[in-house]
Amino acid sequence: MPRFITITAIAACYFVFAILLNSVGTVILQSINSFDISKTEASTLEGFKDLSIAFVSFFVASIIPRIGYKVALLIGLSIVTIACAITPMLGQFWVIKLLFMCIGVSFALVKISVYSVIGQLSDSVKAHSSLLNTIEGIFMLGSLSGYWLFSFYIHPDNDSSTHWLQVYYPLTAMVLVAMVLVFCSSMTKPSQQDTPPSIVDGFVDMIKMSIKPLVLIFVMSVFLYVLIEQGIGSWLPTFYNEVINLPSHISVQMASIFAASLAIGRLLAGQILKFINWHLFLNICLIGMALIIVFLLPLTGASSGEEIKSIVDAPLVAYLLPLIGLMMAPIYPVLNSVMLSSLARHKHAPMTGLIVVFSAFGGTTGSLITGYFFQEVGGKNAFYLALIPMVLLIISLYFFKQETQKSSVNKS
Repeated sequence: MPRFITITAIAACYFVFAILLNSVGTVILQSINSFDISKTEASTLEGFKDLSIAFVSFFVASIIPRIGYKVALLIGLSIVTIACAITPMLGQFWVIKLLFMCIGVSFALVKISVYSVIGQLSDSVKAHSSLLNTIEGIFMLGSLSGYWLFSFYIHPDNDSSTHWLQVYYPLTAMVLVAMVLVFCSSMTKPSQQDTPPSIVDGFVDMIKMSIKPLVLIFVMSVFLYVLIEQGIGSWLPTFYNEVINLPSHISVQMASIFAASLAIGRLLAGQILKFINWHLFLNICLIGMALIIVFLLPLTGASSGEEIKSIVDAPLVAYLLPLIGLMMAPIYPVLNSVMLSSLARHKHAPMTGLIVVFSAFGGTTGSLITGYFFQEVGGKNAFYLALIPMVLLIISLYFFKQETQKSSVNKS
């Protein structure tokens, strides 16, 4: 029972943070409409979220094991509770920036803690991969739920309305529920032998780890993947709204297919990987992503927004394009699982810190680049640019595989 409560608690944390983190695409669209800002300015929300994740992760990864994962989770959830509660009260774009900064700070604490607790709850590589994929699948289900939750608060006839900010009241309640579950859980504080002698030593250990060839190639792969995912995911609602001409609330609902594809893809990957090598599988996924971009983007011609009254009226290509998430889904958890499984448990927290840092930089870079080109050359051409990091990721995966094989030989 204690193990079940702990898994439920970390799953609840991941679920609610999935809604908050992946709402950035919806909030970008609504901020452009409600606050009359440019796409370039709206894209900075990704930076407020991701750079705060990177900064905090880099400096607290070695501190979290010392204070305990449970305390770190409670601190992160408390920060977000306050931020969500005040956002609809003030209702300005600067408050939205502050909100995403708080979400970023909190998620850094949450992700490092969750990944480390997964290591405690797993006694084998197989068990670790299974639980990690399940938690990441729940994350995607949270993301899917978030699109629909936000769409219910978007005014269908008034794009400039700020009524959508009221969604942060139920989100505040959800975070409070996650806090209660975490408080009731039994998370083991790392033993002294698994904790760096000092905070400085832990920080130095993370720096030393980051310059190893295996880790360097790994974090570069993570950077490229998140650049692709956030570049597409954060701007998909705006793509639907401006390129396919769907109403705002329907654009957000249609973007939920992307989250559903990610969730389904991650849940299926756990089964498929029982029969196929992870490197071959990820290359197939990347080639599939590129084919979807090449063949579907030319079909996204303008349609009449006045005729589209519900999600069922959307053109076929609007349903097919987000299926890129099926191909994209397995890459991130598989990369993380392969990397973490090759390390001792006491190195999971600093390694997760590096994962979060480079994921954050990748997400910010992807959103800013896509936002800039979306405004300058249009949505279609901005999405075509995703082909470049896809090719680079195929190359980096080859070297990552080579380094993991060397690591296995050395361990043997």
